[in-house]
Amino acid sequence: MNQTKVISIILSAALLSVSVMCGCEQKENTLSSTESAVSETVSANTDNEESVDVFAMDTYMNIKAYGTNAKQELKKCSDEIQRLDALFNVTDSQSDIYQINARAGSVVEVSQDTAEVIQKAKDISAQTDGALDISIYPVLREWGFTAGKYKVPDEQTIENLLQFVDYRNINVNGTKVNIPEAYAIDLGSVAKGYTSDRLYHILKDDGITSALINLGGNVQTLGTKPDGSKWTVGIQNPQDLSSYICTLKVSDLAVITSGNYERYFEEDGKKYWHIMDTRTGKPADNGIISATVIGKSGIECDALSTALFAMGTDKAKEYCQNHKDIEAVLIDKDMTIYITEGLVDMITMTDGLEYSLIERN
Repeated sequence: MNQTKVISIILSAALLSVSVMCGCEQKENTLSSTESAVSETVSANTDNEESVDVFAMDTYMNIKAYGTNAKQELKKCSDEIQRLDALFNVTDSQSDIYQINARAGSVVEVSQDTAEVIQKAKDISAQTDGALDISIYPVLREWGFTAGKYKVPDEQTIENLLQFVDYRNINVNGTKVNIPEAYAIDLGSVAKGYTSDRLYHILKDDGITSALINLGGNVQTLGTKPDGSKWTVGIQNPQDLSSYICTLKVSDLAVITSGNYERYFEEDGKKYWHIMDTRTGKPADNGIISATVIGKSGIECDALSTALFAMGTDKAKEYCQNHKDIEAVLIDKDMTIYITEGLVDMITMTDGLEYSLIERN
């Protein structure tokens, strides 16, 4: 009889560690959950700092903002997170996504947000030749990643389910969405990225100039730290989660990672993770064990971190070479670290580690 060892529970789709330093006199607070660890170093006497913690989208979230109106702005952010979670939750019978899946084969009227996220996911699916595909949900469910009831499906079951995986059959017309019968979608690979974009714009439009948005490891920065210096974001070592492979200095950027250490289980000594190869219906095992994407758009970074991981080393490097609007840090199973050339002036490697440069034409 197979013995299955469950290693981690479902909390987030991307894991990142963040180190934030403000001011001269500092103290350190460490917040952690099974799927994300956030190390924050802040001034003991930072003026006009406000912080809010939220549990939504199956993960722990924290938002910090600075300014005289920060407290009321964080209340808006908290409300927005809950509003979007109610739209995107795949198991809530009142949500848009649940209704789309329950009424597969019929046209469903959804919110503008839901339609926008689905269309953006389709666009990125097309750009990545289907490496990202939100219709992979029935396969992910069969593996047990949606409910924590892990198992390795047999080949015939996977083959049967793959008939119902194809982003091109998801139709969006304004706020009307329909999917074919037997299809089902899930926004786990894009929802937090879209949400962080929304929070960024809420804060910025209302005059906040310094904020850190951390949605279960999906990090988005607004402006700089209150002292004018850039935020410091550390990318975890996938083989030693207590350490970083590097740090990045960023402002007004999202930094989002997908890795094979976030959600997985072991059966008969073999490790199975939640990021699926949409061609095979099995965990993507194409060379990459961690993919971090850095860019202006949270939803793009969220989606592309998943897609690059699934593509594998060679295709992911080629994609990065041809898309100058994003930067990336890729780590393969041999612990070779690849970075795009736009990160050279932003990155500090941990002592003893080196990177290989992804050059662009």
